[in-house]
Amino acid sequence: MADFFSTSIEYLKGVGPQRAALLNKELSVFTYADLLQHYPFRYEDRTKFYKINEIVDEMPYVQLRGIIKSKELVGTGFKKRLTAHFEDGTGSLELVWFQGINWATEKIKTNTEYVVFGKPARFGSKFSIAHPEFDVFTEATTRTQTLRPVYPLTEKLKSKHLDNKVISRLQQEILIGGKDSIRETLPVDLLQTHSLISKREALINIHFPKNHESLSKAQQRIKFEELFYVQLKLIRLKHVRKVSYKGQVFNDSSLLIEFYKNHLPFDLTDAQKRVIKEIYADMKTGKQMNRLLQGDVGSGKTIVGFICMLLAIGSDAQCALMAPTEILARQHFTGLQRYANKMNLSIEILTGSTKKSERKIIHENLLSGELKILVGTHALLEDVVQFKNLGLAVIDEQHRFGVAQRSKLWKKNEAVMPHVLVMTATPIPRTLAMTLYGDLDISVIDQLPAGRKPIKTVHRFDSHRLQVNQFLREQIALGRQVYVVYPLIEESEKLDLKHLMDGYESMARAFPDIALSIVHGQMKAADKEYEMQRFKKGETKIMVATTVIEVGVDVPNASVMVIENAERFGLSQLHQLRGRVGRGAEQSFCILMTNYKLSQDSKVRINTMVKTNNGFEIAETDLKLRGPGDLTGTQQSGVLDLLLADLSKDQILLQQARESAISILESDPNLEKTENACIKNQVVAAKRSGLSWSKIS
Repeated sequence: MADFFSTSIEYLKGVGPQRAALLNKELSVFTYADLLQHYPFRYEDRTKFYKINEIVDEMPYVQLRGIIKSKELVGTGFKKRLTAHFEDGTGSLELVWFQGINWATEKIKTNTEYVVFGKPARFGSKFSIAHPEFDVFTEATTRTQTLRPVYPLTEKLKSKHLDNKVISRLQQEILIGGKDSIRETLPVDLLQTHSLISKREALINIHFPKNHESLSKAQQRIKFEELFYVQLKLIRLKHVRKVSYKGQVFNDSSLLIEFYKNHLPFDLTDAQKRVIKEIYADMKTGKQMNRLLQGDVGSGKTIVGFICMLLAIGSDAQCALMAPTEILARQHFTGLQRYANKMNLSIEILTGSTKKSERKIIHENLLSGELKILVGTHALLEDVVQFKNLGLAVIDEQHRFGVAQRSKLWKKNEAVMPHVLVMTATPIPRTLAMTLYGDLDISVIDQLPAGRKPIKTVHRFDSHRLQVNQFLREQIALGRQVYVVYPLIEESEKLDLKHLMDGYESMARAFPDIALSIVHGQMKAADKEYEMQRFKKGETKIMVATTVIEVGVDVPNASVMVIENAERFGLSQLHQLRGRVGRGAEQSFCILMTNYKLSQDSKVRINTMVKTNNGFEIAETDLKLRGPGDLTGTQQSGVLDLLLADLSKDQILLQQARESAISILESDPNLEKTENACIKNQVVAAKRSGLSWSKIS
């Protein structure tokens, strides 16, 4: 089996060295297995014949049966074209060729019945089809019409005659030669429980489905398998960690009780209390905690992080909090310092800009154990940063750090791995969390602190500019401050910068008596900081900015966010931006400005923002609109090795696959039972080749 599918693609009949080099470069296809798993992305339905009078504008393609009555050459030179008059008794249309005219003229016979396939386009009241596929009609034609696969291909491949037809023929070649070598990868009872067809049947029918039903069964089988192996991998990782990785036992809650009794500045929400209980339970087990803490902007993750630190410090351990940027690290430091000072606990910050003399003191106090909490950026990972006893590592927005960077932090305690709490303000839909972070335990803070008023979000068109400006004036008169955000998209940076400056000037004209700040990515860091500080102190009332304010600006008095060209932002970005207001006790507002011309997706994004403040609902919608790739970033692509399954659409299948993987591993953790031999073979083969566990090997 392995030998056949691991054969280099150049040895496949019809490929050879030149085509192989193209397939390597353009599609990352190196072996028979790679090509067989280059699945079609859609299918042309050749089972159905339409009548000409059934054609409507939005049809992507149609298959017709009728007679070519006449043909003629029209125009001269490069405007020359061949047109054929085609009818089927319900109507008529034109078939047109601009290229390959001599070939088509020779091939077409008038008063002959043809099967014609192509994309219809309307000209006035009539339809025409340019460059159709056509074949003389015979009884055999109708029997061989099927769902025809369409493969993802590049222009370069097509220009070198590696088109859909050729790829289809190559797939057929592999399946004829290798169908007896296709090994079953799922146990019989799993196939029966979920009514899944065999692997061999699935691979044949994904490329050459007899009908819609056989295609659907093939897709179901392959998607289930992909999701099953992703989950199996994650659940095994989690199991190994829980069995193998010891963690310090932290069960001294005296510091925690003192903080609750004397210093807690506000009541915790029920969600915060639940999460703290889950973390406390982990820290008492003697196993290493690996927990993801999800919570929207402003849901109170930092105080939960601090309370967990108290559990570690109470048992004589130290804590580290690592954030991806200096701005975020400083924000965390300021937030935690308030609480640490009340408890007489030493806390420091270490970033790239920390002075050498300060670093020396920090390093000494860390080693002696006197320094209890260290907040910082990547600077924490430097070898010179040594702890006496690191007991808890908190990581904020972990998707900004690579795996190797994170593991460097774990190694800061040679004796016993620190407990790990990963925090994120990017709400991750449940399906995505199960797949990306299936090896972590997940806690969610799904409540905002008491007294926080939900932000009121409205959509206004550019024509409402005067009313919007009047509203801003009223809010400023009440003592509030305003953000006005412009998009800055890399490709059109010059245009966007001009747009920002125009916006700034029109705001200055509309509010001649009000002080404005401006911040954008092209400014020097010192100028940016100066403008931000002026706004923070209330010296300026309106901050005109690009998305640099998305992360790390905390101005409780800023209660209005105007987002210009809101249609140019993604949903999660709009939600993050909105989270910059609503930090104080006053009612906050978010105004989404757009022009009248909006795409369907833009309308969905804007309506979602107006309708809900719930980050998880927003993330679910975002997943449906954009697919998982964009949400996860490239760092996670190794985990999400899915060729066919789609996390935004296959949620039920994912749940079934996860439950199946859990139940198999519970009864047979090392996959030693005879019925699970096929799973073990697949896992071993995939480990050897470094492939996704669901792939053919």
